[in-house]
Amino acid sequence: MSVHTRMHRTKSDCCTHPTTDNEEKSTHWREVFKEEIERCTEVGAFLSGARLKAEMTQKQLAEKLGAKTHHISEMEHGKRPIGKKMAHKLASVLGFDYKMFL
Repeated sequence: MSVHTRMHRTKSDCCTHPTTDNEEKSTHWREVFKEEIERCTEVGAFLSGARLKAEMTQKQLAEKLGAKTHHISEMEHGKRPIGKKMAHKLASVLGFDYKMFL
């Protein structure tokens, strides 16, 4: 799916769902991104989810990292490995432990 046709998720769309008691129940991120993990890689799906949680586009993330937009897309789709240096940059910008991106 191209960047232009991808449906953007909001925090309420993907992180919680209402229960019958009108309480919110958390859903594990792997379950939310199950289709993306199957299509791409777990690390790529995590990167995509972290970016969406930060409410950033691929272009905005690329600008903050000093990277090219298509490199972000390639990392999210498992076509480009995320090295240790890039993992540290991603962690700094997105607020996660760098090991999550390796």
